[in-house]
Amino acid sequence: MTTPTHVAVIGGGILGVSTAAHLVRAGARVTLLTEGSWASGASGRSIAWLNSSGDRSAAYHYLRIVGIDRYRSWGAHHPGSERYLRFDGALKWAGPDESFRETFDFERRNGYDAVWVERADIATIAPDVDPDSVAAEGAIFNPGEGWVSMPDLIAALVADAVAAGAIVHENVGRARVDVQDGVAIGVVLADGSRIEADHVVLATGPAVPADLAALGVTIPDATPAAFVLFTDPVDVPVHTVLNTPRVAVRPTPDGRLVLDADWAEQSVRVADDGSLTVPEESVAGLLEEASRVLAGHPTLTASRVGAGLKPIPGDGDPAVGEVPGIRNLSALFTHSGATLGLILGELVAEEIVGGAPSPLLDDFRFARFVGETVSEPVATGAWSPVGED
Repeated sequence: MTTPTHVAVIGGGILGVSTAAHLVRAGARVTLLTEGSWASGASGRSIAWLNSSGDRSAAYHYLRIVGIDRYRSWGAHHPGSERYLRFDGALKWAGPDESFRETFDFERRNGYDAVWVERADIATIAPDVDPDSVAAEGAIFNPGEGWVSMPDLIAALVADAVAAGAIVHENVGRARVDVQDGVAIGVVLADGSRIEADHVVLATGPAVPADLAALGVTIPDATPAAFVLFTDPVDVPVHTVLNTPRVAVRPTPDGRLVLDADWAEQSVRVADDGSLTVPEESVAGLLEEASRVLAGHPTLTASRVGAGLKPIPGDGDPAVGEVPGIRNLSALFTHSGATLGLILGELVAEEIVGGAPSPLLDDFRFARFVGETVSEPVATGAWSPVGED
């Protein structure tokens, strides 16, 4: 009898946990390790909007569509997931001196489910929105979009993985890939202990570029400091994901709201020691902007701020799969962790267990960075969503 491939996965966010769950489902022996607790990094402070909104390359758009499909499959086969996984649609509108008509036309031409909504009809589509806050030209409603609570999903994936035989370890501190003669042979934990493995998966979120650099592999990195704001529970029902010129809003399973915005993200101060400070005026501004766009203008108060680094590859596209120059090492590094979380875990697991590369990942290999020195993000279209996942 052939001994199953043993894979060590480093990372307790959506990409690491999803990969581990799919690996054990595919027949691999799996050890899953995380520096802190599950979802304690970027996954725990994500707007987690499930979408393929706006102008993207055909390959990236298709990958995101498949990613959303996997969430629908998950919901159909996991009773109770409707508490933390919802597809109630999303609404977006343009800011002053802008128009979303071209964005709408682009989405429709590419078969994306998009409906143009006049301001007068907003209440029939999204009763949780104040119509007066919407652009005079109207808004785009994407009925097939939704949101997920990443900590809840990650907990469910870990439970599935453990039930299938995975060995999991939380709070192990920083782990590093053990590479000998160009081959990944396991993981070295913070205490110096080692775990041998036939293959290693690196899914450490914004730390991936530094972790790879320590192994002699350089990739372009556009990771910024960012934060999301969690409100206290609100008395008004909010179901629709909102992407507005000044704030993105989505609900949580416990009746709170998650808020973010590009302007607020850019206000984060980074100290020399890497610590982050979120200005109080940015917190107050997000609360004010969210109240302004919601029906009834509820009084919103802050519960907590989730600040940290937001993983973004230098060219804006996902970087997934085998790491050039190091055998038996795969990595996942992407901004769109929520939308792509389930599908990337599935595809990477299939490549490791089955040995055949997935054509869906052809445009997103780390090999495209060989020889690259770019460190700034490349624009991907005329409009970029405020509340990207």
